[in-house]
Amino acid sequence: QVQLVESGGGLVQPGGSLRLSCAASGSIFSDAMRWYRQAPGKERELVAVIITGGFTNYADSVKGRFTISRDNDKNTVYLQMMSLKLEYTAVYYCPADGGYWGQGTQVTVSS
Repeated sequence: QVQLVESGGGLVQPGGSLRLSCAASGSIFSDAMRWYRQAPGKERELVAVIITGGFTNYADSVKGRFTISRDNDKNTVYLQMMSLKLEYTAVYYCPADGGYWGQGTQVTVSS
């Protein structure tokens, strides 16, 4: 069964931290895994990417605050988010190659 499940979102105050997880079924866990986010009324934005072997890249808006990592044994990718800002409020997704998207996880940064 093809499955992609994001989790770990929630309500956090500005400056706080969250760790998102994305568990994928083995058949779709890709060499390149990405985190996107979409805020209300805005276009979907690529936040971070990680490729097997360790290459990572980040949107300028999150550099130094977010860290993407993966556990290939668990078919899971993570997004450690620190020093969160109000404008990071969005639904976060981690699609796999082939057009597979999960339901996303809501991150709300609010005081």
